[in-house]
Amino acid sequence: MEFSEHIKTANVEDVVLRRPFHPPMQGTLCVTGHHLLFSNRDGDSSRLVLLLLRNIDAIEKSVENLLGYSSLFSSTGQSQRPSVSSGTITLKCKDLCVLQLDIPGMEECLNIARSIEYLSSLDIVSDMYPFFYRPLKLSLQDQWGLSSPEQNYAQMEELQDRWRLSHVNKDYSVCPSYPPAVIVPHSIDDETLVKVAKFRQGGRFPVLCYYHRKNGMVIMRSSQPLTGANRKRCREDELLLQAVIDGSGLGYIIDTRSNQQAQQARMTGGGFESKSSYSCWKRLHRQLERGKVLQESLIKLVEACGDHSHSVDRWLSKLENSKWLSHVHTALATAGLLAECVERDGHSVLVHGSEGTDATLLVSSLAQLILDPNTRTLDGFLGLLEREWLLAGHPFQHRCAHSAYSHARLRLEAPVFVLLLDCVWQLARQFPLAMGFSEPLLLRLAREVYASDYGTFLCNSDQERCAAGVKERTHCLFQFLLKPSEREHYSNPLYEPTELAIWPSIQPQSLQLWRGLFLRWTQHAVHLEKAQEELRNLVIECRGAS
Repeated sequence: MEFSEHIKTANVEDVVLRRPFHPPMQGTLCVTGHHLLFSNRDGDSSRLVLLLLRNIDAIEKSVENLLGYSSLFSSTGQSQRPSVSSGTITLKCKDLCVLQLDIPGMEECLNIARSIEYLSSLDIVSDMYPFFYRPLKLSLQDQWGLSSPEQNYAQMEELQDRWRLSHVNKDYSVCPSYPPAVIVPHSIDDETLVKVAKFRQGGRFPVLCYYHRKNGMVIMRSSQPLTGANRKRCREDELLLQAVIDGSGLGYIIDTRSNQQAQQARMTGGGFESKSSYSCWKRLHRQLERGKVLQESLIKLVEACGDHSHSVDRWLSKLENSKWLSHVHTALATAGLLAECVERDGHSVLVHGSEGTDATLLVSSLAQLILDPNTRTLDGFLGLLEREWLLAGHPFQHRCAHSAYSHARLRLEAPVFVLLLDCVWQLARQFPLAMGFSEPLLLRLAREVYASDYGTFLCNSDQERCAAGVKERTHCLFQFLLKPSEREHYSNPLYEPTELAIWPSIQPQSLQLWRGLFLRWTQHAVHLEKAQEELRNLVIECRGAS
């Protein structure tokens, strides 16, 4: 693709840039295929502003004719009013920052706005910036991911008597959204898995995602069974689930839909596991919102956080009406229930909703953070995201096409990953010593998932990333974050490992608005960030001295 075809005006002088926490700057604006580059008049390179076009969520433009006065009166005594056109472009970004460009010349303003509108919404993966990003300190020969299903399985020797690694999906033909290798019960052969996949939506048959070393119980995840209105059965599916709990007596199915939603799904071919066919499994319904409801909640929250014109009471009312913290509460409560079933009750759990690519991954990830100390390290947390979100098929390209400002509402958008990060922040706030990573990591991930120099969050599945050459032609964000220079910035200096589970409080007073993300571009957030950085440096100095 020739990006130059969509850039009618590449440079404009005397542009004024207005952005949070900085005085207005006048200088030159340059439009490239993937960036806006602003340089101020004095040529100070430290004051260059580089904005990735993919980060722009919405564009608002206005043009007008201004009446400028070179002098109040001419030599003849008549007033002079030369007409000068100008325009203003307001850029609302996916990281919730709002910028304004005052551009001299109506035509230039409209040309730049059109270029931004097109180049910020590229939908062909190979045209996106990660395929062009070539930093000096990184090589495309570096390892792309952190680990593989084979490596994860090899590290869990204690489960290998009852569980095996299956390559039934090696060509992605059984389940397009699963990785090539998955862990399943040892007694279930690949032929049986193929039949089970046909009975589960999208082919997402039950696979192991967590093994609890303390008691041998497991967490499985899948999509809904396709029982339909006729209550269709699949003996192979029943056999697989029976093999999961063989010898332990009882298992739990946590359905992330309400009972009514699950019943309604039968009318469109979906459904749930019936008591008669799965007698050793107890089904629990915990409704987690998804899709449009979650997206609208984010929009209302960001609108409330950006509106400073009303009283505190009215602001709190708008915050409550957004229902964002209700979603945080429900996600943590459901993950806590899952963790209780495994740790305290000693039972294995299967978790699913309908597709099994959103709320299912949210709940399984949070439950692992509660139970498993290894996932609370910096390396372990990034490994968890790779296993439970990238390899497990969360459709990032669909879910994160737009953030809270966009006027284009796509049916598949939903900030599920941002909700996960918020829940993790709540855990870290309640247990400040238990997490090996810090808030800056969560903020970095919240920004990168929408617009990134790296290929990690491109596409909707491992299959799509392989087909697009993402792993060969882009750099891996997770590998970069684990480099020594970056690791220091994203590690928690207060971290003290514990083997205990961390049980979050979900009382209303225990859950707070994530100010670091949603109030990031306010003066309050700047002061808070500076205080946290000073505290961090003080802790590092004290630990170094001891």
